[in-house]
Amino acid sequence: MPHHHDRSSGKFPFGLTVATQGALTHLTADDILLALGRHGAGDWGELEAGDKAANERALQTEGRLFSAYRSVTGTRFYVITECDRSATTVLLPQEY
Repeated sequence: MPHHHDRSSGKFPFGLTVATQGALTHLTADDILLALGRHGAGDWGELEAGDKAANERALQTEGRLFSAYRSVTGTRFYVITECDRSATTVLLPQEY
């Protein structure tokens, strides 16, 4: 999988983009790249309305951005961008 450094093709910079061992084991590169594209576009995935609203506020206040998605095989996973936008991590719920 290609590494994207300081990716900023969406609404905010990703910083260093990494995936945990669990994510790399259970997700395909396509799962991860699709989720990163959605995350960067502000499509937060399978979140409650309150969590989506918190992300919209975080875009303005430099808070942490959190998204939840499912792989093509149904595996739930998260994408989290740090408050300072220094890093974005793809991880499984049990790794959170």
